[in-house]
Amino acid sequence: MEKKHPDIPPDMDAAFDRGESVGMMEPMIVSGSSPHRAGLADLALELAEESAAFHAGLPVGASASLADLVRGMNCYYSNLIEGHNTHPVDIERALRNDYSNDIRKRDLQLEAKAHIAVQQWIDGGGVRGRAATVEAIREIHRRFCSLLPPDLLWVSDADGSRKRPVSPGELRKDDVRVGRHVAISPGAVPRFLSRFAEAYTGLGRVDAILAAASAHHRLLWIHPFPDGNGRVARLMTHAMLSDVLDTGAVWSVARGLAHNEARYKAGLAACDTGRRNDLDGRGTLSEEELAAFTRFFLETCLDQVRFMRGLVEPGKLRARILAWAEEETRAQRLPPKAGAVLEAVLYRGNLPRADVQTLVGSTDRHARRITSALVRAGVLTADNDRAPFRLAWPARLAARWMPGLFPEKTSG
Repeated sequence: MEKKHPDIPPDMDAAFDRGESVGMMEPMIVSGSSPHRAGLADLALELAEESAAFHAGLPVGASASLADLVRGMNCYYSNLIEGHNTHPVDIERALRNDYSNDIRKRDLQLEAKAHIAVQQWIDGGGVRGRAATVEAIREIHRRFCSLLPPDLLWVSDADGSRKRPVSPGELRKDDVRVGRHVAISPGAVPRFLSRFAEAYTGLGRVDAILAAASAHHRLLWIHPFPDGNGRVARLMTHAMLSDVLDTGAVWSVARGLAHNEARYKAGLAACDTGRRNDLDGRGTLSEEELAAFTRFFLETCLDQVRFMRGLVEPGKLRARILAWAEEETRAQRLPPKAGAVLEAVLYRGNLPRADVQTLVGSTDRHARRITSALVRAGVLTADNDRAPFRLAWPARLAARWMPGLFPEKTSG
């Protein structure tokens, strides 16, 4: 868990509410009177169109399998932002209960597995329509932390002089400082979260897309939990975007944020800045900086949609997969005609078992030999012994099939 946000020295009353006004975190979204609003609205609509086109263009079976890979990718990049580098290959192993003998690496595998479990719950509709509510935010934290190993459920002061336990789903009871930002008093957190939920629930489409960026910062500004706020904010944002854009969970902003980590963190810090003058909105915080972060966030989302759409462009993806299958067949790790089965699954989205024999023009026994080999290779999967086959996207093959999705695993 993240240990880089030290607490203010413990001479402050942990349960004290200093009575801060919820107006301290206004504006909650870039207002209609802002000179930046029109450009941001255009970006929001462009993102909505491109995300919908990408998701709609994927075969149903391919979409479901790709979402599994993206969950591992999202987990990898979200944890990487916190300084925890658990490669998707090791994450995939953890999902098979194959853990490292190194205790630290094993703990990070369990952390990654917890993140994926929560995102899978979100993708299944766990917080649909209520991602910004107090209950949903606490539930995300509770589910994530309840799956963590004990060693990751502690948060330390910067000098290591004091360690305190992190209770799943429980709001913080101490004052904290995040960089230069002194967060609101712990007793004020429930009031601010109530205002947060009020501001970010039940919005129109454009406002809801813009709100995903604003809410991302404002939740971190509140800093509701003693630890895990970064992961919770990114999971909440994932849920908000899934609601308004119907992403199908086949792309994620986390990769873009990690690739631009310095700019991401600088933008968050800039949003902590107070209003500068009469041209900087009407709230306590700078609307100018919130608009800049919103633009960065939306442009990052667009970049990730386009990146993923380019990776799965049918002709190029087909060529990469068939080149791999041909190499495996020449090396006698796959039987002949395995590539034809993969091509059919890629094109159709799923392949009924009864169609395989006709497709490869062989006996039923040889058809089953091909599909069994592809299942063992981890590139073909099915929900049960009678269900149609669909493509799987193993992390170990990402460098070949989906180049650039995440770094190759070189050792460990």
